[in-house]
Amino acid sequence: MTGAPVEADWAAAVAAVRDLPADARVQLICHVNPDGDALGSMLGFGLGLRQLGVRRLRATFPGPSEVPEPFRALPGLDLLVPEEEAYPAPELVVCFDAASESRLGALVDRLDTAGCALVLDHHASNTRFGGINLVDPHAAATSVVAEELLTRLGVSLDAAIAECLYVALTTDTGSFRFEATTPAVHELAARLLATGIRPGDISRRVFDTRPFGAVRLFGEALGRARLEPEAAGGRGLVWTYATLDDLARHGQRPYVLEALIDSVRCTAEADVSCVVKQVRPGEWAVSMRSKGAVDVSRVAVALGGGGHRFAAGFTGHGSVDEVVAGIRAELDKALIGA
Repeated sequence: MTGAPVEADWAAAVAAVRDLPADARVQLICHVNPDGDALGSMLGFGLGLRQLGVRRLRATFPGPSEVPEPFRALPGLDLLVPEEEAYPAPELVVCFDAASESRLGALVDRLDTAGCALVLDHHASNTRFGGINLVDPHAAATSVVAEELLTRLGVSLDAAIAECLYVALTTDTGSFRFEATTPAVHELAARLLATGIRPGDISRRVFDTRPFGAVRLFGEALGRARLEPEAAGGRGLVWTYATLDDLARHGQRPYVLEALIDSVRCTAEADVSCVVKQVRPGEWAVSMRSKGAVDVSRVAVALGGGGHRFAAGFTGHGSVDEVVAGIRAELDKALIGA
């Protein structure tokens, strides 16, 4: 695992922002199908830049510009534009929570057209594709990196910035249940809460509200879950899938499936859990989790994706059975490599 950013990295990032001309165009980009950490880190940082006086500022992500329902109350949503309205040649582009260029979709060309490309991330599999890389694999979320840079820039935490960063922090730590939750994480949460944000309201919006159609869809997907105790060297694999037809039948949008992995990964007999979600015919977004015995980032990277030891993902092609067969094979290779 590559280490955290050194002082020279932080200094370069601070200079990249502070040295911007008054009329500079700044483009913020997070990864495709953004989650809470991607959106929260990007919008919180954007609000911080606005506090510093950056006027020509836009935020976006590749693909359809629909924000998942749990995040539609986030402050800073007025910064968002569809990807086709992103600045074509900004003076500065800042990427959030993307482990590789592929996660930027059609916006990847901004890495070449921008005057400077800054990457904020916490994935151990990050390919260091930016001109300036603030990548800390030890950070619990990209929001931890974003908050550190905002602090170094002299931004004062207000409730709007804090809510964005808190949503990012809680989603990537599983409400402070995952292994990356350290004393420093709780200290950051305390600073964010001290601005007056309401954690109960945020938790209900982000974690505890779901359409009834999604509840029915989850029940159907969990009913087809399969347990393979012999997989992953006997450590066990549990997996399920959901199709576009499933979504249409229950009248749901794709974002509702992001939470399905939490219901699957609790299986006692399996270290590795997986949800395969259809994106279009023959293409699947795959989410993987591990309880620690298996490094699922090895599997994801081998299959074109990325992530952490405990959480990773990739885009699969073919049938569900073909995608899962590829996972089984890479699990075996990852165990041999380990």
